[in-house]
Amino acid sequence: ALRAGLAPTSFQRRAVSTSQGAQTPSSVKTLPLAIQPYALLARLDKPIGTWLLLWPCLWSIAIVAPAGALPNLWMMTKFSIGAFVMRGAGCTINDLWDMDIDSKVERTKTRPLAAGLITKEQAVVFLGLQLSAGLAVLLSLNMY
Repeated sequence: ALRAGLAPTSFQRRAVSTSQGAQTPSSVKTLPLAIQPYALLARLDKPIGTWLLLWPCLWSIAIVAPAGALPNLWMMTKFSIGAFVMRGAGCTINDLWDMDIDSKVERTKTRPLAAGLITKEQAVVFLGLQLSAGLAVLLSLNMY
């Protein structure tokens, strides 16, 4: 497993890049090697979940905009960040709950936890960071 602050071994580099035969998506390959497993854990390479969470939010913000005015871009930015972070948190908690099963299923055995690219403790810390970011977005919204 990759450890924070330590350079990955050649085995870990190979594991991140091939992950038991699966190719790392190009969107993740551009990131530093140490954070690639976290990007895969949050499914940054598969944005459809974020879009499915975000579109209703953006649509509702657009609907409440005064006639002839642009929607509130600052509110749209907050909801975009919230959707991105909370979708990643959902994927992280799913992988934590299913890590034993994921390692036995062909479709999911290359996920970072199931493949052993990160430890359960590292995933829990990452989940805490994601949930904290989501809470920060929530607390930044109006109180009424």
